[in-house]
Amino acid sequence: MTKNVSQQLVELLVKAGIKRIYSVTGDSLNEFNNAVRKDGNIQWIHVRHEEAGAFAAAADAELTGLACCAGSSGPGHVHLVNGLYDAHRSGVPVLAIVSTCATGEFGSGYFQETNTTRLFDDCSHYNQIANTAHQLPRMAQAAIQHAIQKKGVAVLGLPGDVAGLPAVDNISADRNYFTTATIQPSAAEIQELAELINSHQKICIFCGIGAAGAHKEVVELSSFLQAPVGYSFRGKMSIAHNNPNEVGMSGLVGLPAAYHSMHESDLILLLGTDFPYVPFIPQDKTLVQVDLQPERLGRRAKLDIGLWGDVKATITALMPLLERKTDNSFLKAQLQVHEKVKDHLLIYVNDKGKTDAIHPEAVAFIMDKLATDDAVFTVDTGMCCVWGARYITANGKRKLIGSFTHGSMANAMPQAIGAALAFPGRQIVAMCGDGGISMLLGDLATIKQYNLNIKIIVFNNRSLGMVKLEMEVAGIMDYQTDMENPDFAMVAEATGIKGITIHDPGQLESSMTQAMAHQGPVLVNVFTDPNALAMPPKLNFKMVKGMSLYMGKMMLGGKFEEVIDTLRANYKHLEDLNN
Repeated sequence: MTKNVSQQLVELLVKAGIKRIYSVTGDSLNEFNNAVRKDGNIQWIHVRHEEAGAFAAAADAELTGLACCAGSSGPGHVHLVNGLYDAHRSGVPVLAIVSTCATGEFGSGYFQETNTTRLFDDCSHYNQIANTAHQLPRMAQAAIQHAIQKKGVAVLGLPGDVAGLPAVDNISADRNYFTTATIQPSAAEIQELAELINSHQKICIFCGIGAAGAHKEVVELSSFLQAPVGYSFRGKMSIAHNNPNEVGMSGLVGLPAAYHSMHESDLILLLGTDFPYVPFIPQDKTLVQVDLQPERLGRRAKLDIGLWGDVKATITALMPLLERKTDNSFLKAQLQVHEKVKDHLLIYVNDKGKTDAIHPEAVAFIMDKLATDDAVFTVDTGMCCVWGARYITANGKRKLIGSFTHGSMANAMPQAIGAALAFPGRQIVAMCGDGGISMLLGDLATIKQYNLNIKIIVFNNRSLGMVKLEMEVAGIMDYQTDMENPDFAMVAEATGIKGITIHDPGQLESSMTQAMAHQGPVLVNVFTDPNALAMPPKLNFKMVKGMSLYMGKMMLGGKFEEVIDTLRANYKHLEDLNN
């Protein structure tokens, strides 16, 4: 029997190595869904919301190299948009198959009709709709090729009527090519960089996700130059481990040591990072940036040198031209600062808080201690990012996924779904805010349906914590940030997932131990301190003024008790305010 377009598409996906499709099937996707069922080589993951499917596909792609999600006509594929934005901005290869109404209805205002090429244009490298059976295989091959080589989203529009047409032989390639290339700056540029480095004494290295494959080279370079090494959140898991010169993160969720190292140095090497927080990059230093995407050079700071190249290849070419630094006084000073910072982080680990006001730092610390050596962590945007950044230990085996560039809420739980399906033998830990998990609670049913080994830790502070902090720092009274939550553990139990609630800090470690050892999915609802603050690595006068103004407004409004609770809950920051 002649195969149809959907069967032809499935064959192309199988050849490209796609193992799963995250989707809610229906109407215009039915032919494609049926082709997946008949082929048997791809698993259709029935998520409860397409946004969750796109987030899951993004996590799957980050761990495996390529993943696929799909959405049916109109509302179905519209729901994909937020997750696809996250994938695209994170630079992970995702193919989105978006089905539409029949081609004969285009432009008629038909039921569930959308213009997919307009809708997805800003979050994709490739975005086309196959209006004929002739176009489909060629477009599918091109879409996958764009996703894997440009590292981002490719969108393939599939009208419902085209999906069932007889297949037509492809006139171009019917397979994809997963190629790699080493890009290295020219010899003259490498020489210029070497001369610049040789002429400076106090050097700081700051790495992003683009340095992930260059851990050994970065460590060697830092030792050769007596240079401290800071990193972005996305760079942490690949750079921090087995690195004697690491000084932690900088940025909004970072710590003082990396910030201090950058601002006390004479020369900063920005390696594979598109670090977006300009105020944390000193503009009065000599700055060098090395990146595989040359369009990013100089868009965060005024560079002295900007080089297009792979970090590993660039360091390898650079090392023979460098003069070894022997004065380690700058490096030792920064490492001492970092040791003090790490000691400071233990204050709220040892003091776990009180009933219904458990310190989130303690939760993150115990979670990190109990997690397996090869665990995959996902973190919700907001305060969970802070606790994850500061307390998850990198060891070279663990992975960490979040919405670090797009900054979406509700990402951790669906990303954990993709991670669990990509790595079925590993423990997956989702650090969820109560605001984040509330958005996509329905996909707890997906976790149960596939019995995924996910440990969902809900940091339940009964508020939009990061938003509240932002308002406080700006001196604005927080409004509509508090949340009246359901009993998350009971919700989990209702879906068939083990639920645990922790009110008492004395029960924190034993309950977390039980949860992490449980075989299968579990949700832990921890009542954390709603007044816990996450102070940035450097306080400025505007921040202090804003907090003071906020406290004053609270007191004038008669909320003395809340002011006292906030001060008591954050005594650890008093030292920061005095420095």
